[in-house]
Parts: sequence; C-alpha cells; structure tokens
Amino acid sequence: FLGSVTAAQLEGSEGKSITLNFPGTELKFTGQEYLLHFVLPNFYFHLTTAYAILRHNGLDIGKMDFLGRT
Repeated sequence: FLGSVTAAQLEGSEGKSITLNFPGTELKFTGQEYLLHFVLPNFYFHLTTAYAILRHNGLDIGKMDFLGRT
C-alpha cells in the first residue's frame, strides 16, 4: 500500500486539519502535529511494549534485530 502513495498525494498534508474523536474528548491536530505528537509516539510505544513482552517471554532479540544487520 505504501508503495502506491505518491509524493503529490501527500503535498500540503502537514497543514491539513485532523480531528480525532474519542469518548469524552476530541483531539485536534495539524497534519504535522498529528504525525510528530500522536502517530510516532504511539507507534514507538507499541513497538517497545511488544519488544518487552517478547523478551519477557524468552525470545532472544536485541538492538540489532531492530536496527538490522549490514
């Protein structure tokens, strides 16, 4: 899917208004704020949590599994 998105489709999205509705609250962002202050922190939180759970359950993974080997 990501390979099908063109640069032209993303142009100007940093200023686009984004509203998220949750029970009892509404969050408003620009496209850039949404990416930097909501999407990326949530992505890395869930990635780190999954890593911790896997390590806790005995999977032998480490930093190089995240960074990749050259």
